[in-house]
Amino acid sequence: MIQLVLGGVRSGKSALGEELLAQGPAPRRVVVTGKALDVAFRERILAHKRARDPQLAVIETGAEAMDVLARESAHGGTVLLDSLDFWLFACHGDDADRRVRLARGLAPYAAPDGPRLVVVSSETGLGPIAADPATRRFVDALGALNQAVAAAAHDVRLVAAGLSIQLKGNAA
Repeated sequence: MIQLVLGGVRSGKSALGEELLAQGPAPRRVVVTGKALDVAFRERILAHKRARDPQLAVIETGAEAMDVLARESAHGGTVLLDSLDFWLFACHGDDADRRVRLARGLAPYAAPDGPRLVVVSSETGLGPIAADPATRRFVDALGALNQAVAAAAHDVRLVAAGLSIQLKGNAA
């Protein structure tokens, strides 16, 4: 089963992702994709680490996140991927290559009786169109990835101001 949690920066999406992880069957683990490139982001990552149960297995990854997800599916239980947008930051290659890798990572979780996957991602593009082409390409690519995950997901939620709205599926 795939659950997708979308939201803006500081919306509460990661907190909801962790709640869904805690509600899922064991074993539980987190696949994180964010890399600290500055002091402020390092502090955000540390705050996430401090808030998590120290017994929770955390797998730090980057572009290889989809391979990690496929491998982790063999262990059953519940996996939290936090986050799809940072996986996109880490990826190289074209959109078609990313879609193939994404499909490979999601496939083991797509069956309703399969292991549970909670995917957290930023919902972008709610504001003005970015002035620079690199940002527009990123927003377009993330929008396409979010749509692909949402199509495969059984449950999709949007988080704003710490409140979640059910977009697809039935809230458990």
